[in-house]
Amino acid sequence: IKVLKNMGEKSKVAIRNIRREANEDLKKKLKDKIISEDDNKNYEKNIQKLTDINIENIEKILLNKEKEISQI
Repeated sequence: IKVLKNMGEKSKVAIRNIRREANEDLKKKLKDKIISEDDNKNYEKNIQKLTDINIENIEKILLNKEKEISQI
């Protein structure tokens, strides 16, 4: 179960790193005036929503696997 939790945490960190990179890319585009401030905020909200959904999915998978392992 420790290995499982470790893998889950690494997955969450990877997703957060992707979010950070995407937000940095948005900041560059905003600075270069490729996108507007409104677009930037909308994109940031979408990125956060996707991040939350994926982290929630990982947590559900972890819970199911923990239950599966505990039954053995």
